[in-house]
Amino acid sequence: MDSPSTISPRVERALISTSDKTGLAEFARRLAARGIVLYSTGGTGRYLQDAGISVIDVSAYTGFPELLEGRVKTLHPKIHGGILCRRDRLDDLAALAAHGIEPLELVVVNLYPFAEAAGKADATWQECIEQIDIGGPSLVRAAAKNHAFVTIATHPRQYEEIARQIETHGGTSAELRRRLAADAFAHTAAYDSAIAEWFARSLGEDAFPEILNLSLRRLCTLRYGENPHQQAALYAEPRPLAGTIVGARQLNGKELSYNNLLDLESGLELVRLLPGPAVAVIKHNNPCGAAQADVLAEAAQAALEGDATSAFGSVLAMNRTVDPATAEVLTAPERFIEAVAAPSFHPEALHILTTRPKWRANVRLLETGPPPPSAVRFEHRQLAGGLLRQQADTLPDDQAAWSVPTRRQPTAEEWEDLRFAWTVVRQVKSNAIVVCRRRALVGTGAGQMSRIDAAELALRKAGVRAAGAVLASDAFFPFADSIERAAEAGIAAVIQPGGSRNDEAVLAACERHGLAMVLTGRRHFKH
Repeated sequence: MDSPSTISPRVERALISTSDKTGLAEFARRLAARGIVLYSTGGTGRYLQDAGISVIDVSAYTGFPELLEGRVKTLHPKIHGGILCRRDRLDDLAALAAHGIEPLELVVVNLYPFAEAAGKADATWQECIEQIDIGGPSLVRAAAKNHAFVTIATHPRQYEEIARQIETHGGTSAELRRRLAADAFAHTAAYDSAIAEWFARSLGEDAFPEILNLSLRRLCTLRYGENPHQQAALYAEPRPLAGTIVGARQLNGKELSYNNLLDLESGLELVRLLPGPAVAVIKHNNPCGAAQADVLAEAAQAALEGDATSAFGSVLAMNRTVDPATAEVLTAPERFIEAVAAPSFHPEALHILTTRPKWRANVRLLETGPPPPSAVRFEHRQLAGGLLRQQADTLPDDQAAWSVPTRRQPTAEEWEDLRFAWTVVRQVKSNAIVVCRRRALVGTGAGQMSRIDAAELALRKAGVRAAGAVLASDAFFPFADSIERAAEAGIAAVIQPGGSRNDEAVLAACERHGLAMVLTGRRHFKH
């Protein structure tokens, strides 16, 4: 329990002016029951009066009416003087007495919904401008600055703790006021960030603005980061896209880990680039299995067989509803899967996945909803003292621009596998080589320092399945050695960006061994 010295003076007056009315009436009732005098502005005042709660209109208190259609309401010395007064300064108290100003011990304010208004497709410039709050941020910042004496509430989730402390002690603790002040400044910073982003977007400067403001809200703390000795948390954008891992709903299983989240995100990025029912098996942020088929269960079976050893303890991502047949594939006795993300789960499939031995309460199931609309996204990588920002590599390739310089053209079946392989390789850490057959990944070479090492690893993983398969490289072949090794393993066709000064030697090796080769003209490094 707080000692008396840490509790603020008795809360006797509160100013309430909110856009979000969630839980407000009940909170105000609890304050009024303690004899606290409530001051309020137009819309909020009418809302509270309609709920049967007595309030004093701010205009009646200040003696000055609202101006400019409500643009000027609380910007008045009788309001800000009452908030900013330092109760331990006799000169401050004397100034309030001289001017008939009442101290305000509690300020309850949240801001105009600018982000929601600006996010509407049909929002006009003037509508957005009118949602830029002026008085609200001024009240919030004043109360937060003077948190030694004033309690500031900016979100309905804070009401319960504030009300409970006032009901118990008559005031709030210094620790709570400090926390609320920190939340308040974060609230106004996020608000200003949204406005700055909107202005940059309207001026066509949102991709790489002069000043980059990132405002993220903590969703949860995690058990630990990549390793047990590292702390971690998950943050979300103000309006996270539907159909994402951040916006997903967990239906079952233990708490998600830092590594689970990274792997699930990688899996979703891959399956959403594939047109048919598809499954990605992710291990250490790389696909060790992936497949596309006519039905999801077949894709799941083929994906898990791509590298059965590595698939043990993996996470899976899918681009279709998980049906009972797919659930049966996943729950085979030999399998151990950490997490599954999918747009949705059929009720019978969910029953299977939450009742079978080894699954039950352990395996994490995430329902993401349908994929978000195609849009240019940006990704960030932190450097010491700075940040890298780039357009995410999520846009589809222009297959009309692909060319085949070899005499042998790919067969229809090889074309299917080449397109599939090219989609998969862009989600593999570079240097990256993948071997695919029948729209399934059978060998991955990821994160190698030389391309021949990546090829060797992928071909070794594929083994006898390399015969008649296709091979994709995320960047050009600097030498013909990878082609020689691919031909030796029985690879039938190759897809790569081209652009090396040794392209002629690579082409000659393909011709010599009868391989078809497709040049895409675009590389897909993923560091």
